[in-house]
Amino acid sequence: VQLVESGGGLVQPGGSLRLSCAASGFTFSSYVMSWYRQAPGKGRELVAGITTSGGGTNYADSVKGRFTIARDNAKNRVYLQMNSLKPEDTAVYYCKARGLYLPREYWGQGTQVTVSS
Repeated sequence: VQLVESGGGLVQPGGSLRLSCAASGFTFSSYVMSWYRQAPGKGRELVAGITTSGGGTNYADSVKGRFTIARDNAKNRVYLQMNSLKPEDTAVYYCKARGLYLPREYWGQGTQVTVSS
């Protein structure tokens, strides 16, 4: 099982980034996918989640209207489009898979996002 995040980097305030998470080794379409983040000195927090079909999404209040989560079950990928980035969005972003039918959970290794001028 692997979840590999990519797309992080350094961006100026107001800029955009698109994170991608490539999944392998499990039945991707049977897993609820989420993005979490962890800022220095803080706990890990849920950023956004998406149902197995992609028909339902949820977001943290702090990112609503700025971030969009999407998935492509044919490509086994989940994405996080991040717009209007703020310095407080700086964190390591993690991809998580949670089984809908099985009690299994997988995490990626994380990708760093830094928002700074």
